Amino acid sequence: MAATRTAHTVWNGNLIEGAGNTTLDSSGLGTFDVTWKARTEQSGGKTSPEELIAAAHSACFSMAFSHALAGEGFTAEEVQTKADVTFVPGTGITGSHLTMTAKVPGLSEEDFRRISEDAKTGCPVSGALASIEITLDATLAQ
Repeated sequence: MAATRTAHTVWNGNLIEGAGNTTLDSSGLGTFDVTWKARTEQSGGKTSPEELIAAAHSACFSMAFSHALAGEGFTAEEVQTKADVTFVPGTGITGSHLTMTAKVPGLSEEDFRRISEDAKTGCPVSGALASIEITLDATLAQ
């Protein structure tokens, strides 16, 4: 069954001095201020498309990893994933670096590495970001 999620943005002014807000319509979780400066300098309490992509990538990878574990008969006690999405003005989004730590009782380091890499490529957001470099540092916590 297909699912469609919706967000919308209202922007006022030019790119550099303008500002806008992005609303998460499907969840109703809120409206977030966006600016060019938040994309290229310090965020100053505002968000950017890259931060929203980072949120989506970290959540998707964690879900894909948990699903892959279940397919092998394992359940994580905890998965913590951070995504760092890089934006270069004039070039665009150039990469997403995932950093994940997971506590999975009984899982060997070898299986952990294999499942982590499979989740990195199998995550639907990774697929949507296929035109950029996606890297992963994964740690199996004891």
